[in-house]
Amino acid sequence: MNHLPPPQLILEHLGIFVAAITGVLAARGKGVDLFGVLVLALVTAFGGGTARDLLVGDLPVVWLRSPWYLVNASAVAVLTFILCRFRALPEKVLLIADAFTLAFFTMLGAEKGVMRELSAPVAVLLGVVTGVAGGIVRDVLLGTVPMVFRPQIHLYATASLCGALAFVALQAGGIIGPTAVAIGAAVVLVLRLAGIYWKISLPIFHARE
Repeated sequence: MNHLPPPQLILEHLGIFVAAITGVLAARGKGVDLFGVLVLALVTAFGGGTARDLLVGDLPVVWLRSPWYLVNASAVAVLTFILCRFRALPEKVLLIADAFTLAFFTMLGAEKGVMRELSAPVAVLLGVVTGVAGGIVRDVLLGTVPMVFRPQIHLYATASLCGALAFVALQAGGIIGPTAVAIGAAVVLVLRLAGIYWKISLPIFHARE
């Protein structure tokens, strides 16, 4: 049985919905069959939430508490798989969908940290882990460098970090609930989409010989 409050439940389902789409889109051109696509969609949708709940000891992990999480991710994955067989979607669709996934999951992780009265730095870290973990597992399964580590994937974890910081700061300042979530998610989206559009990246580490 699911005991999440309604706003968090809606955000969880939105994040799973969009994350499943990104899992399918990431499999394009990789020679993956429908079963493989479903696996990628599920690990993308549930990887961040699983890592978050294991870290804070909130068991069973959230997607095991209700069948509707699995129904949501599976149905979206199959529908996206069918759509992509008839119509090619631009590469930027994946990046934009992934930005929304990052925003939703970052807020869920940071919010859980605040609700459990963890310290501000830990709540921020929990937001970042929730935001990026599913994508990391997906990319590892596909045999590619995880998106979070690619210099050409602009302001990925940085956007998550800034959004989580904004959310936790707003909570500490007395701005709570949907307002703080909306502002924090907007920070993630604006930074991520601006990074994609203007190709903004952090400096790359080059060791001096």
